Amino acid sequence: MNRAEGIGEIEGKAAGVAASEAGAERVSIGCLRRCNDVTNYDRTMPELKQLHKDAIPAALEKAERYRLLNEPGEAESICLDILAVDPDNQRAIITLLLAFTDRFEKTYGVSETQTKELLSRVKSEYERAYYSGIIAERRAKTKLRQHTPGCRFQAYDLLREAMDWFEKAEPLSPPGHDDAILRWNTCARIIERNKLAAREEEERIEFPLE
Repeated sequence: MNRAEGIGEIEGKAAGVAASEAGAERVSIGCLRRCNDVTNYDRTMPELKQLHKDAIPAALEKAERYRLLNEPGEAESICLDILAVDPDNQRAIITLLLAFTDRFEKTYGVSETQTKELLSRVKSEYERAYYSGIIAERRAKTKLRQHTPGCRFQAYDLLREAMDWFEKAEPLSPPGHDDAILRWNTCARIIERNKLAAREEEERIEFPLE
């Protein structure tokens, strides 16, 4: 092989390597673009569709049915759709509030801020007091099932809070509706059955003066 042929062969190999590297670079850039597209897609929530107002009654029935089937997440989603088009729908607000309480014993966290915000949208003074009691009562039952240190004292405090709310709701009850009395008695029986009591205050220790 003469010198010219050797140089040509080297240049050919160099060109092949350069082309291969350029191709790999194009593949890498393409992969990065596709990965970015997937990431951007995952971060983008599809725009929610709006419920028709004439479908609200049927949707409310479905939400209540899902609650009975122990599917609070489904009920919550339906209520949010209803409230998106009818923000003051009292039945939807209360159903959503109850769906939140259904989650107390599940792994989902429901903050006190969420329940208070919903309660503030309840127009009836009776229902605000009554459902405040329901929330406290259900939190108490959750505490009793946790078997964690101090849970019995916390359950007692929550049950007493619930009973206070039911007492406030009782004189506001519609005629023929003694639900507040029934719930008050239930809380009292839970306390008695489980032998719950308030946490004893720590005795104050007085040190002798030197």
